[in-house]
This record gives sequence, C-alpha cells and structure tokens, in this order.
Amino acid sequence: MAGNLYWADNYVQKRCTAEDAIGHIRPGQRVFIGSSCGEPQHLVKTLAEATAWFTDLEIVRLMSLETAPLSLIANRTRGQRLNIRSFYTGSAKSSHLAEQARFLTPLNLSAVPRLFKSRRMPIHVALIQATPPDDFGWMSLGVSVDITLAAASSADLVIVQVNPEMPRVLGRSFIHVNDVHLVVEKHEPLLTLPAVPESEAADTIAQLIARLIEDGSTLQISPGTAPQATLMTLSDKSDLGIHTQFMTNEIMHLFARGVITNRRKGLNNRKMVASSAIGSPSLYEFINDNPAIEFHPSDVVNAPAVIAAHNKMVSLSVAMAMDLTGQVAADALEFNNFSGVTGMLDFIRGAFQSEGGRSIIMLPATAESGEKSRIVPMLSDTAVVVPRADVHYVATEFGVVNLFGKSFQERAMAMISIAHPDFRDELLHQAKRLNLIGAERTVKGSLHGVYPLRLEETLEIEGQTITIRPAKPVDERRIQEHFYTLDKDDIVSRFFHEKTSFVTDDVGAVSQVDYIENLTILAVVGEFGFGKVVGIGEYLLDPSCNLAEVAFSVSGTWQGKGLGKRLMKKLFEGARDNGIAGFTAYTAPDNQGMISLFNSLPVHVFTAMEDGMAALSCRFDDIKTN
Repeated sequence: MAGNLYWADNYVQKRCTAEDAIGHIRPGQRVFIGSSCGEPQHLVKTLAEATAWFTDLEIVRLMSLETAPLSLIANRTRGQRLNIRSFYTGSAKSSHLAEQARFLTPLNLSAVPRLFKSRRMPIHVALIQATPPDDFGWMSLGVSVDITLAAASSADLVIVQVNPEMPRVLGRSFIHVNDVHLVVEKHEPLLTLPAVPESEAADTIAQLIARLIEDGSTLQISPGTAPQATLMTLSDKSDLGIHTQFMTNEIMHLFARGVITNRRKGLNNRKMVASSAIGSPSLYEFINDNPAIEFHPSDVVNAPAVIAAHNKMVSLSVAMAMDLTGQVAADALEFNNFSGVTGMLDFIRGAFQSEGGRSIIMLPATAESGEKSRIVPMLSDTAVVVPRADVHYVATEFGVVNLFGKSFQERAMAMISIAHPDFRDELLHQAKRLNLIGAERTVKGSLHGVYPLRLEETLEIEGQTITIRPAKPVDERRIQEHFYTLDKDDIVSRFFHEKTSFVTDDVGAVSQVDYIENLTILAVVGEFGFGKVVGIGEYLLDPSCNLAEVAFSVSGTWQGKGLGKRLMKKLFEGARDNGIAGFTAYTAPDNQGMISLFNSLPVHVFTAMEDGMAALSCRFDDIKTN
C-alpha cells in the first residue's frame, strides 16, 4: 500500500495495464476470480493469454460462463499450467458441467466466505471488478458481492478492474481504493443472461403453487424459475418482500408493479436484499444507486439463521430431478448457467425455520421433449443437492405434494401422483421392486389421471379457510380418518349399513380416482399436506347409461354450513365437463339433506321409490326454466 497518500493520489499510483497487473501473479499461487456476471472479463482474458508463463496456478471461482477458456487450458495442459476449483452446489449433469465435475468443491455458499477469511484456503490474488470510486474513495462491487467481498478482503494482492458499466449498489458492497493494490481501467459491457424460455409446464406449476404464497411473504426466487410463470404466480399478491441470492429481471418487474413493498419482512424492512444480480442491462440500471436495494455477502444472505428471521420466508427453487424418496438433484440448465449455483440448501433450511415459512421445489415432470421423466425411482448416479429430510413442498405441472413428515411409502405414492402419467406405471413397478411401496398397493385409475386444477376453490366459513379440491392418492389416510369420525347415522346414510371398519381397499376407491369416470371432491381444513378432511363428495360413472351415481359425507360439526352444496356443485362441473349425462343416487326417503343437494342443481330432478329407497336422478340437459 502507498503510505498515507490521499486516496485519489493512491488511485493514480495504482493504475496500470492488465498485462502489468497479471505480471504480478507468481507460479503456484491461488487466484480468485470475481463471480457470476461480475466476472472481470478483461483481466480474465489477459490471464488466459498469459498462462504460458505460469505453472500450478489454482483458479478459485463460482461456476463461470467461461468468457475465457480457462477450463480448456487446464484440460490441455493437464493441470500443469493451472487448475480450477469451483464452488458449486449442483449435480453437474449437463455435458458442459460434467466435463468440469472434477474441479467442483461441494460447499454450501454460506460457508465459502469463512473459508477465505479464516485463511483455511488463503487467497493469494483476487481479480475483481468494481465501479469507479466515489468522492470518498469507495468502489462498489456492484452485481457480484456474494463471495467476492470475502475474497477481496482477505487476498494478499487485489487487482480491480474499474468499469463505469458496473452499477453502484448499496449495502455491504464496497471496497476502498486504499484496500486494493492494482487498478486496471477498462470500460466493457457486463455479462448478461438471456431470458429464460417460457413453458406451459412452468405456467401450470405457477398456478398450482399460487395459494401456498401468502400476502406479506418474504421470497427467495431461483433464477431457473420461468419469468412469466413467476409473474403470473405473484402479480396478484401484496406486500411481498425479497431476501434472495440473485436479483433478477422478474424481481425488478414485480417491484415496478407494486407487488414487492418489503414492508412486512420482519428484518431489513423496506429493503430488497441480495448478494448478486444476473439479468439484463435494464436490471443493472435498476439496481444502480437504488435505496430500496442492498447487497450483502453470502455469509449474511445465505445464513440459515438470517433467512429464518424473516416473516413467512418462502424459498422457490428449481430442481433438475427428484427420486421417489424425495432426494433432489439440482443443476445449471442449458439456458441458465447459474441456476444451480445457489445456496439452495441454505434457503430451504432457513425457510423451514421461519415463522410461517415454507420451501417449494419446482420441476417440470419431463425432460428431453417429454421423452424422460424427471422423477426417477432412485438418484444413484447423480450428486444429491437437497437431502430427502429437508424437502417439503414439491410441485410439477401435475400437482403439488408435501413430503414433510411422510413415510417412504407415502412419499413414493405422492411423487408418482405428480409424475407424468406416461411414466407412472414404471415408477410404481420400480417402487415395489425397491420395497418403497407394498406389493399389494395399487393406484387404479389415478395412475393415469391428470389432476383437474380448475375444480379447486378456497373459501372461508366462520373464520376458517376451507379448500374444496379433487382427491389425490396421498389423501387415502385422511379420507380413512374422516370416515372413522362420522357418527353412526351419517355412516348408514353414506354406506346404507352400519360400518365400523374402513380398510385401505375400501378407502382406496375414494382416493384413487381418474378424475373422469370416477371423481372425488374433498373439503379440507388445515395446512396443505396435513389438512383434515371434513367433507367428501364422489361420483362413479355407469358407462351403460352414461349416468354417474353420487354419494356424500360431511363431518358432524360441519353440517348445515353449505359444504354439501359446494361439493355437489364441483361434482356437477366436473361431470358435465367430462361429458357425463347426469346423476343418480339412492337414499332413505327421509334424507332431506341428499334430496336438497340434488334440488340445488340447475336441472330438473326426478324421484322414484325402489325397494323402500328414494331413487334420485337428473339429466344435465334438462335445465330448469324460471
């Protein structure tokens, strides 16, 4: 460092060319390269061109876009010129990443700064990029604070590329001129990422998870989430907050719409907090000197304890594949080289500890244009990023399940239920082979049924939230519990005889439906995945006449509150949409509840007596007229 010179004079003395700066690097040193879109491209290119003069350099970085072919040089020289150490939490399955798998150092991102600052992994040289200094000599690391700040503050030699294109970001993003050794001025565009392609699967997943995100939630949004899907899911919410690793274009758009206010975060209120930014030039302009945004290093942003301090923390993460036990593989996708370079596990664990928090893992059910299932029997040849015990909500375009607290059999049934129907037969077979599901288990029509999201509805009755929705295979135990709680008269009304046992085979017919010829609608209260079934309506088609027989049961404390009519309405909508001609039912002549349910339909109802029972029937084309 240059004595007690005024910082501006210091800055002038430290200026040099990239070639001169790289010339200060010595063989055998460990060189850190600024991460993500903050990579100092000019310095890295110069380093790559000078590798002939080096031996045994170790390059330390997060996974990179490879603007300079350092990996290629490492391969070509068999590590004699340089080796590469990448901190990465993904599963390295794409061909580009698989080639570099041996360079990866598995580590949660929250722990990397400690590795540098403790000198357990001493950084000899840090190549970073920053803004020009302000009036007080402070330079902002801009779009890349994450682990870059820790590397720069602990390096023996700090070489900074000063680039006017770098946005000045507030928070703990600054390094002073007096704390760097060499300055290379180079004006060049920052790295950007192309827009994530839209997909129908992502849009459907967004609709499915929408009700899991409450107003006032604090969000971590994975960059792998398709932008339109994110906007569609969140644009009707209010008072959302942001505490995330990556600031993205989607977050910028939600802030512009007024969806993100950060007023109810519980920590860093009124501030969006991140550690880096990846996106478009307009995103970089948005974060420049924006008082609503603060960047902090990864040991703060990714610290599970900090994450947990936020209100209703929701982690939205993208997976590459999952197995039937809930293990998660996550990786960079072809269109987004950074989607796997996240502290996914940090955020999943932090969100779980948050008051009202939850973690949601999203994955399209298939890959390779539908030819391959992303849900597999067991992850055996792929690095597991998220252990099964940490997984809670999982969403594909075929449904959402909650694996928390579930047995292997319940998990396998749940994962099969949200796999693509074309692969469910094989997954069921493999689950039995692996002894994850008993050999006697079946999933009947639900094996190929597609969950009808259109029939979902949420309402409030006497201050309690009720979800009206189609049944899923994972509801079997809850339906069983519902039947056991019915009083004797309600059991006789539902089953036409006294019944004290509701075995799995009986309940399976109710929960394992194909949503077309047999459909069950549930009324559920309580947390998603743990709710209590308080009402059931079901129909079963008689193909010979194209009429479906219906049956209902409502728990005693919920009778007389309109649940039966809600269930009948949903059954009517589902049956009509599926081309069924009408309904039939058999009930006791004095069962005014069932008769009233039929009369609530917008069609004429006919009643006949058969063997002492009232036979109710209606056809959907026989509309009532006023």
